[in-house]
Amino acid sequence: MPLVRTERLTKSFGALVAVDAVTFAVDEGSLHSVIGPNGAGKTTLFNLLTGQLAPTSGRIVFDGRDIAGTPPHGIARLGIARSFQRTSIFPTLSILDNVWLAAFARQRSWRGLAWRRADRYSEVAERAMAVLGEVGLEEKAGEPAGAISHGEQRQLELAIGLAAAPRLLLLDEPAAGLSPEETKRMVTLVSKLKGRYTIILIEHKIDVVMSMSDRISVMHFGSLIAEGAPAEIQRSPEVRRAYLGGFAAP
Repeated sequence: MPLVRTERLTKSFGALVAVDAVTFAVDEGSLHSVIGPNGAGKTTLFNLLTGQLAPTSGRIVFDGRDIAGTPPHGIARLGIARSFQRTSIFPTLSILDNVWLAAFARQRSWRGLAWRRADRYSEVAERAMAVLGEVGLEEKAGEPAGAISHGEQRQLELAIGLAAAPRLLLLDEPAAGLSPEETKRMVTLVSKLKGRYTIILIEHKIDVVMSMSDRISVMHFGSLIAEGAPAEIQRSPEVRRAYLGGFAAP
């Protein structure tokens, strides 16, 4: 059953239609990738799903509820988290504090924060450390976030998303700028999350997309032009020629 679906979702900026009547559905527990060249509308689609932008028209249905136009803080409360193309962390805070803040923000109430020490929130600290363990950063919990490598910062951003205990996780190019070894580590991490979370992935590294995805949607100039399992996308001459740079099935 779909956890999230869109119905003719559209976003226009004047005469420019960045997302054009996109209809797709993402099954709960699956990893669904969205690919296409720069300017295809992928990040705008993410911004619509997470409330960064309000749609011009169309619907976004999450767990049976129309959430189109819900502001970002409301989207986060519903259990939707995302990462960004550019690493978004607090570099002067420790790795643990970065994740602690995300875990705390998911609390139903902030009552008592003004007079209660942060270390008194033991359940939040436990959640933060557990998430750091999931991404392999628990041994560096006390280090400043700005002092670790770019690859580790991407792992930290993934941990920040997981700390909010999301039902839907949107990953915007998590392997961007990573070395081959760092990319391999990221693929392993995300693969371990499959089934535990519903994931929508934007990624330009096609080998990553093909190895992890349950389904793939292809966008071009704001429109959805193809959708299917990885093998179906690989076999499409049009998609292979236009978007996969000649990538061919063995």
